[in-house]
Amino acid sequence: MKFRNLICLTLLLPLLTVAEDTRPEFEAVATVIDDFHDAAAHGDKERYFAHLTDDAVYLGTDEWERWPKYPDFDDYVEARFKDDSGWDYKSVDRTISFNDQADVAWFDEVLFSTTSGRIRGTGVLTRESGQWKLEHYAMSFLIFNENWDEVIELTRKTKALKESGQ
Repeated sequence: MKFRNLICLTLLLPLLTVAEDTRPEFEAVATVIDDFHDAAAHGDKERYFAHLTDDAVYLGTDEWERWPKYPDFDDYVEARFKDDSGWDYKSVDRTISFNDQADVAWFDEVLFSTTSGRIRGTGVLTRESGQWKLEHYAMSFLIFNENWDEVIELTRKTKALKESGQ
């Protein structure tokens, strides 16, 4: 019996070591994401943009909102942050995963905003010179499955109105 326990412990020990090794990375990535949101809430463009790679892309909720960091997202953020405030999103549930080398992380989170309610954010971070940076961020609205048909119909109507110039 003791021999069997020893074998089980020997097999599990490497897994425990991996879990311990990724914990600091998990905290580091979570800290970057939290500070990214905090910088937005305070309209701190310099701190906000410091969390993005130079070739980062931000996807908004509208179908046309694909913003490369420069110049599109830079222009948008400059206008939104001009009075030292932007948007306030707080993570209420987040999952972070890593590649085998722990130099790429991806996450999804449910956010809460007093103006928009519950929304989803997803993203990819890469390590640049020892620092985690957001390379891709996407935001989407959460829609209850029971409301799916209504949302589809509303989207079709809005698209038709836009296409007709109204």
